[in-house]
Amino acid sequence: MALTGLRCFAAVNIVFFHFSDPQWFGWLAPIVNAGYASVSYFILLSGFVLGYNYNARARAGELDVARFYKARFTRLYPIYLLSLLLAWRMVRLEWAAHTHGMFWTGMALTPLLLQGWVPSLATFLNTPAWTMSAESFFYLIFPWMARWKKPVHLGRHVAKMGGVWMLGLVPGTLYMAFNPDGITHPDRWSYGPWLQALKYTPLPHLASFIFGVLLAELDELMPRSGKRRLVFGVVGFSAAFGLLSLGPRVPYVLLHDGLLMPLFGCMILGLAGTNPLARALGARPLVFVGEASYCLYLLHFNMWNLIHDSHVLNRLGLARFDPWISYVLLILMAVLALHLIEKPAQRQLRKWMAA
Repeated sequence: MALTGLRCFAAVNIVFFHFSDPQWFGWLAPIVNAGYASVSYFILLSGFVLGYNYNARARAGELDVARFYKARFTRLYPIYLLSLLLAWRMVRLEWAAHTHGMFWTGMALTPLLLQGWVPSLATFLNTPAWTMSAESFFYLIFPWMARWKKPVHLGRHVAKMGGVWMLGLVPGTLYMAFNPDGITHPDRWSYGPWLQALKYTPLPHLASFIFGVLLAELDELMPRSGKRRLVFGVVGFSAAFGLLSLGPRVPYVLLHDGLLMPLFGCMILGLAGTNPLARALGARPLVFVGEASYCLYLLHFNMWNLIHDSHVLNRLGLARFDPWISYVLLILMAVLALHLIEKPAQRQLRKWMAA
């Protein structure tokens, strides 16, 4: 429950990252300015949740791989398809932004969840949807990962996770060493073909997913209750805030994914336990919105543009309450999409596909 509550904050923070001035949020400005890091948290959490639910079954030979793929498809695709339908206004803009060949490549790859493999097309039609290319790839290879030998020695397993973390830092470190785009100080506003590949293609984010899968094994080795979980959670949140507060003193290309991996892991271990921190983030309002975090993440970009390009707030005399009313509308729309579209479509698809 607490992990779902944290998903609420992560998804809302991505909305703020895309559509706010971080300075509006005072001492929380470093968190909002680094909202892209929430995506890394989601990827790591995805590996953790899958590992928690399927690792033991896979090792016992009880994981039906075909059924697993069907279940992932029914979870991923209904809202993804809705996000593409909401992107109809972007088609004209994408046509103007690309060569005809690249435009049609984007139109072909995006419904297939493959656009993220082409850096210049990764944000085609819906900016946040590049992550679906990564997630679908991670789902594809997960059944193989889930059969990894169960850890016996805690120290060795932690060392293995440390190795994965170091591998996750390699892409950003290589970018810093060779500076292929010639950008002196890359930040969230920088653009370059190699930086696009680092940010949006699946492989640089694979280490985060693997770290999450291994974290699920570590979670099984630790008792749920006790102060250790609380300490992990407090350290994870405090250290992440301290790191983000350093701002440009921390290299953007490292912070974008790999650097926060152990701290996200500490947060998850803390919230997966029984302690006051987990109870606080397991509050019902947070969990209620957190359940719609996937809808909020995938729909917010085009829905924001639709709200503002239609000038509906001006017509209703509500523009003076913007952007806060827009944030509320996005959350409401995400909750409605969860209960009126995602869940019914998922149930029907699973019935048809015997998933």
